[in-house]
Amino acid sequence: MDEVTFRSDTVLSDVHLYTPNQRHLMVRLNSMGQPVFLSRFKLLWNQDSWADSGVEAGGLRAVRAEETPPAGTGSLGSPPGSGRSGEGAGAQLDEDGDLDVVRRPRAASDLEPAGPLRDKVHPVILTQEEDDLLGDEAQESSPHDVIKIEHTMATPLEDVGKQVWRGALLLADYILSQWGLFQGRTVLELGAGMGLTSIIAATVAQTVYCTDVGADLLTMCQRNIALNSHLTAAGGGVVKVKELDWLKDDLCTDPKVPFSWSEEDVSDLYSHTTILLAAEVFYDDDLTDALFKTLFRLTRKLENACIAILSVEKRLNFTLRDLDVTCEAYDHFRSALRQLEKLADGRRRFVVEPVDASFPQCLAYERIQQLELWKVLVEPVT
Repeated sequence: MDEVTFRSDTVLSDVHLYTPNQRHLMVRLNSMGQPVFLSRFKLLWNQDSWADSGVEAGGLRAVRAEETPPAGTGSLGSPPGSGRSGEGAGAQLDEDGDLDVVRRPRAASDLEPAGPLRDKVHPVILTQEEDDLLGDEAQESSPHDVIKIEHTMATPLEDVGKQVWRGALLLADYILSQWGLFQGRTVLELGAGMGLTSIIAATVAQTVYCTDVGADLLTMCQRNIALNSHLTAAGGGVVKVKELDWLKDDLCTDPKVPFSWSEEDVSDLYSHTTILLAAEVFYDDDLTDALFKTLFRLTRKLENACIAILSVEKRLNFTLRDLDVTCEAYDHFRSALRQLEKLADGRRRFVVEPVDASFPQCLAYERIQQLELWKVLVEPVT
């Protein structure tokens, strides 16, 4: 476990490539024997900072918990170069006009340290994960400004849902900037992965159905929900982790199957859902087709008009077939959007619109130009 071995089919999320000065703490092995890492995000409950962006009071403003402040900036809420006395920028001076040097904290061996000691990190593999074990960390009281996400760092293609992707962070940013749209709603996320977007949605929505496929993946997602129950409970939101296979026509209601649907949940899903989410799940043409078929099938059963918000990254790849840089997965996604807009069943119509990505960036990641949001309005035919 000292080195990460990359094979020809290894997929690594760009989120973890763009994490300067970050430590990725390996906490355990999951039930598949894959290393699981923990990332922390800091949530700042700051109402004033959202006044200019149009977000209602109570919105979240999030940054990475261990993010290193840019050079030249002061502490949070203080202007660059501000001293302890709150006076102007520049070097710090004492009462006699001499240079006041800020000294580093004393060593841990000092008998009477002047201030709090630096935090120490002790990476330890705790245990092989068990199906019904959340661990002591999940049961501890967590501060209300931290979101914890456990994930893998590198996987084969079939397990990419166990990583964190930029599209999920972009969609989370959108949720935080559109507080009123999600307030008190019932939300369904398709292909939720590690649940980051669903957790953010549940800080304001009433119920979030966090869905994906695979017992191992859903168990990891359920653990993340438990780790962040302090956030969802504060707003009264409920996250329900369920299996939803895009290749099957019906929801699994067999109580013997893990993460199956109860009859009450199925009724609630169809009666109250008004928002559907999908974050960066358009990397394979067959899966893209399956998702759009699922989207069409579900919206026909929903009793209310709804909106689907989709995030996608336009990935550039050089192919020997074309001898050029292409965006095949993205092009197929756009084609599927056009086909969806042409569908008509006499009850629903689909209106596709791009979303302006100029909303505030609340999470620390590289928001590249290739990241896009698309909105699908599902309206009754009049």
